[in-house]
Amino acid sequence: MATRGFTGRRPGDEAAARLPPGQYLTQDFPVLQIGATPRIDPDGWRFTLREGSRPLKSWTWPEFEALPRSPWTGDIHCVTKWSKFDTAWEGVTIDDLLADAGLAAPTRFLLAEGYDDYTTNVPVADLTGGKAMVATRYDGRPITPDHGGPARLLVPHLYFWKSAKWLKGLRFTRADEGGFWELRGYHMYGDPWREQRFTGD
Repeated sequence: MATRGFTGRRPGDEAAARLPPGQYLTQDFPVLQIGATPRIDPDGWRFTLREGSRPLKSWTWPEFEALPRSPWTGDIHCVTKWSKFDTAWEGVTIDDLLADAGLAAPTRFLLAEGYDDYTTNVPVADLTGGKAMVATRYDGRPITPDHGGPARLLVPHLYFWKSAKWLKGLRFTRADEGGFWELRGYHMYGDPWREQRFTGD
């Protein structure tokens, strides 16, 4: 597990109301990952929607960059207890992605898949309706490799391990299959406001 940038401070009353239970506010943007940072050349990058092993639609980087982009600004919360306020992202919403593919989600669940072989499960209902995006920019600039660039999932209402870095695709599954951390004791859903950090929380 690589980590960097853990510094926190006690929030005022207004900020405290925005912090889920057990979280502290940081001005940094800590870096956490399970291994070395992949360096992904956009020329070789491809994003694919699958149902099981069956490809549904793929985009190259130029094709993905041509899709409608949406901004989102808000708070993010890590299971390791830091929260960062007013983060600014831009990317392609999952709704716009499905619309460009000309399909409705074929199942109620999926696994987000990274180029580092990381996976995490998210219910489709938590990705659609403007709730999530494939982000390609942070704070007005391309996302750096340390933070998951060139593209990462952003599901800000769940703990940040659900926002998979170095995203290469979304794989629709018939059942709610656990991903990397879920199979190692993390919660299957991960709601910060309910402190769903680990199995049984």
